[in-house]
Amino acid sequence: MALWMVDQYQISQTRACKCVLLARSMFFYKHHRRDETALKMRIREIASTRIRYGFKRIFTLLRREGFTDNHKRVYRIYRSEGLNLRSKRPRRNRSANHRLERLNHQAINQVWSMDFVQDALFNGERFRVLTVVDNYSKICHGLLVGKSLKGIDVVEELSRICTIEGCKPVRIQCDNGTEFVSKDVDLWAYSNGVTMDFSRPGKPTDNPYVESFNGKFRDECLNVNWFLSLEDAAKKIEDFRWEYNHFRPHSSINDLTPKEFIILHENTPETLVSVV
Repeated sequence: MALWMVDQYQISQTRACKCVLLARSMFFYKHHRRDETALKMRIREIASTRIRYGFKRIFTLLRREGFTDNHKRVYRIYRSEGLNLRSKRPRRNRSANHRLERLNHQAINQVWSMDFVQDALFNGERFRVLTVVDNYSKICHGLLVGKSLKGIDVVEELSRICTIEGCKPVRIQCDNGTEFVSKDVDLWAYSNGVTMDFSRPGKPTDNPYVESFNGKFRDECLNVNWFLSLEDAAKKIEDFRWEYNHFRPHSSINDLTPKEFIILHENTPETLVSVV
């Protein structure tokens, strides 16, 4: 309107702005959209290589790489590129039963959780994976792949992890599977002073940490890979374990990787926020 008055009545821009009650700063304002090509390319690259990473995790990785764009700009581009994840998982009702009393873990390698995950090769041949995670640091200590894993295999994997870590957990949470209640595992736990904390039958919520890890493991590894052989599956799964421990940010530990969290905890434990 101000431009029309200047053109039609040959008045000054200042007077035209006063007539239409328009601030002069608004009249002279010119919108300059910054070049977002590099940001768009990097967002697409992350989303294409790690197809189950959502907006928050991608934003954390961008900040880690030096991008200073705020979350609103990143989310706008994330939406415009059609990268939104869709989850079709059904909602779960909260259990009304009280959970069993659990050890208040406030240290690394104090409480571990373990479970089995099942998947198949490209030809339909089934295999299993033993998952072992630390409840406090979220680090995955082991992913043992095999077609028929027994109690002795669990013992060998736990012994290997304890040798690497140089310590043993106070407690291990697991379900009542035949491998975990076997005499081999019971003897190992008794000999090493480790308490086996079994979940109540039909209550996977008694072991939430490993269940959460299993969901990420299936979503980000098992569901996005074809396994040509048991050796191929072991290699790809071990690659996922390395990325999970060294690269993937975790919101529950302030968007750090488990390895970064452990290093920070060793150097400055008093600065850490309690992990729930």
